[in-house]
Amino acid sequence: MYHPAVLLKLYIYGYLNRIQSIRRLEREAQRNVEVMWLTGRLAPDFKTIADFRHDNGPGIRNVCKRFIGMCRELKLFSHAIVAIDGSKFKAVNSRDRNFTAGKIEARQRQIEQSIQRYLDAMETADRTRPAEVEAKTERLTDKIKKLREQMRELDRTKEQLKHEPDGQRSTTDPDARSMNSQAKGTGLVGYNVQAAVDARHHLIVAHEVTNVGSDRSQLSKMALNARQAMGKAKLQALADRGYFNGTELKACEDAGITTYVPKPMTSNAKAEGRFDKSDFIYIAKDDQYQCPAGERAIYRFSTLERNGLNARIYWTSACPRCPMKDQCTPSDYRRIHRWEHEAVLERVQQRLDRKPVAMTLRRCTVEHVFGTLKYWMGSTHFLTKTRAAREHGNEPARAGLQPEAHDRDPGYEPSDEGDQADGGVSLFNRHCNALGDSGACQVTRFCDEATG
Repeated sequence: MYHPAVLLKLYIYGYLNRIQSIRRLEREAQRNVEVMWLTGRLAPDFKTIADFRHDNGPGIRNVCKRFIGMCRELKLFSHAIVAIDGSKFKAVNSRDRNFTAGKIEARQRQIEQSIQRYLDAMETADRTRPAEVEAKTERLTDKIKKLREQMRELDRTKEQLKHEPDGQRSTTDPDARSMNSQAKGTGLVGYNVQAAVDARHHLIVAHEVTNVGSDRSQLSKMALNARQAMGKAKLQALADRGYFNGTELKACEDAGITTYVPKPMTSNAKAEGRFDKSDFIYIAKDDQYQCPAGERAIYRFSTLERNGLNARIYWTSACPRCPMKDQCTPSDYRRIHRWEHEAVLERVQQRLDRKPVAMTLRRCTVEHVFGTLKYWMGSTHFLTKTRAAREHGNEPARAGLQPEAHDRDPGYEPSDEGDQADGGVSLFNRHCNALGDSGACQVTRFCDEATG
């Protein structure tokens, strides 16, 4: 039985040194002098480390909260400005093991086509009677049997989808969800990790792991968590246009949080060469809009829109005879929708107009944090520039030092990542020992010449 403090030290050491594998942590505890000193020469096995990580999730989160509390006591959050952003992290669940109604229907169509193709092949074999007709018929019958079993399994999964609130089901990681990744331009099955980062020292003050693919509903929750963690009465929150949501912005304003969020351009009018809503000037004292032609659009009625928000509708009676109508609307009248709390959105835009550097500060504060996290997790790139440099020292060249499956030692464990962690050094030493003194000298001389 190991004291939790010892295992926590080992866990944090692995995090800070980019060692995520518990088997690698086990090996580091046995050979790394730093870890020996840290743990008092205790060497827990991988199962003990895995159980500690699995059973002490709340405790590990409390350690992170205590660290944020220590930063607060050291007055590191004096600016009370945070940048909020999210990034998609891939889960241990392939896209083939994630099901939606559309995916199931497409897969069933493919299976039906395959079954029909095999049936046609069997009919052809029966008609032509080739020499191996019995073996071929048996093979095709077995394939059809497996495909029909897949059809029945998909039917069962389709029934299970009816009980899922979001219409998705992941079989390997039940909590993972399919979501779009803007960075990759494609979809992945994973999680949306949210983070609020202090703008002065770039410390992560609050984070949340969610399986909701959109950021639109995350702003107020992350801003409130950041303010609580920083111990501030007021807070400025910077976010990109993916967080623009009227309800979320109003919740932040009601809580005393000042937001800087740009409005996305979702109107097709501007793209089609017509005036959009920003070209109409709202006159608050008269509760009217002034259109680009100088006419006044007056309030007509209120309505409850599809998103559940109350909106006021405006238009002017001068639309049918307006000389600029073709630049405004293809309908008889140009109707302007105004949310009942539209003033909140206008104040957000006014703050951005006064401080356009806010978005630059947001980008410099939070975006590199996710890049660093993914780099530590192994999602990286070439470390040298130009093709010539990579030809001399890239990953494929170093991969030649790694053993293939048929070349590994008899005692090699497939799940053991130690050889990869060593960068091939231990394997290189074993090969040199196998060559003998003369062979090892030749290999060493070759390496010296290649690098010299």
